Amino acid sequence: MFSTEPAMDFNVKKLASDAGLFFTRAVQFTEEKLGQAEKTELDSHLENLIARADCTKNWTEKILRQTEVLLQPNPSARIEEFIYDKLEKKLPSKTTNAELLGQYMLEAASEFGPGTPYGSTLITVGEYQKRLGGAEREFLQTSAATFLTPLRNFLEGDWRTISKERRLLENRRLDLDICKARVKKAKQAEAKAAAAPDFQETRPRNYVLSASASALLSEEVDKAEHELRVAQTEFDRQAEVTRLLLEGISSTHLNHLRCLQDFAEAQATYYAQCHHYMQDLQRELNSASEKRKKESVAYPRCCAPLLCLSLSTSTQLQIKQLLLDFSGLFLSSSFHYPTLKKTNATSSHRPCSTLNHFNMTKQMNRHLITSILHTVRKTIIIIHNRAQHVIYKIIQ
Repeated sequence: MFSTEPAMDFNVKKLASDAGLFFTRAVQFTEEKLGQAEKTELDSHLENLIARADCTKNWTEKILRQTEVLLQPNPSARIEEFIYDKLEKKLPSKTTNAELLGQYMLEAASEFGPGTPYGSTLITVGEYQKRLGGAEREFLQTSAATFLTPLRNFLEGDWRTISKERRLLENRRLDLDICKARVKKAKQAEAKAAAAPDFQETRPRNYVLSASASALLSEEVDKAEHELRVAQTEFDRQAEVTRLLLEGISSTHLNHLRCLQDFAEAQATYYAQCHHYMQDLQRELNSASEKRKKESVAYPRCCAPLLCLSLSTSTQLQIKQLLLDFSGLFLSSSFHYPTLKKTNATSSHRPCSTLNHFNMTKQMNRHLITSILHTVRKTIIIIHNRAQHVIYKIIQ
């Protein structure tokens, strides 16, 4: 068995050193906030780069978040996409709302009958809704690849590196200010010891103590100055690294500019496709409407049974029942012919009376036929108008 005491001792020492360093940095930071300690200021160029980077990060987050809302308004779906992205799993393909609406329209058309005007229109609109859904899916995929992904990569990649280096620069600055404070305190102690010694120079023992204290103070000053030089070197090196990373924000802006142009192009293509599809849909709907109007005018009114052949079964039954009702109405119209009174047997022996009776009968028959024709014509007109109105309502 190998002993773990050296490793444990090393870990404890490192932990104690880190804890002490963290404590001194916390004290320095608190004193700076309270105005009790001096703070090393960064140069103006580096400060401007930091402010520009912070502005870029904030607005990139807002643009990314709002673009995600634009492309996916459903917050639950956005959370699902976020989880799949963090788990590095591929999000399963989903049907868009337009495609789902088109599918519902096609299923409804199969229920209502594809041969009916409503069913055929549902099929036409449903097909174009599915095309709109396909265009929407392509737009979402293109936007995610060309716009959302680069912005997200900047926030999760480049900005994390910049933030890490900035935190390291802040720690180097705190260490530098701590060293400056130590040097200042050591020099003040040395000056105070030289100005007002706490011993009698006539005594040899006190003289030796004075020389030893002066040497210790001088050694303390030299050590503090050495630590200050090391801290200054590390701070300058870290400031240069941070400056180079922050200057890369300009190239980030150029990259985001190209991504924004690609997003605008994808958006323009998507809306152009939608406009083209809707124009085609309007033309097809108008053409179908005009065709139905021409067919309704071209069919003779007396050929209603032939018209029923192009309609659904339920519509044909309604029209046939209507025709039967109209036929019953026409046949039930009774025309009462006036009956002629029989002449007496003696009238045949009267030639003059027989001739007058014959003329009277002929005149009455003429009036009767005229009345019958007028009544028949009036009845046909009524039946024609009612049948035309009802059949037109059924077809529409």
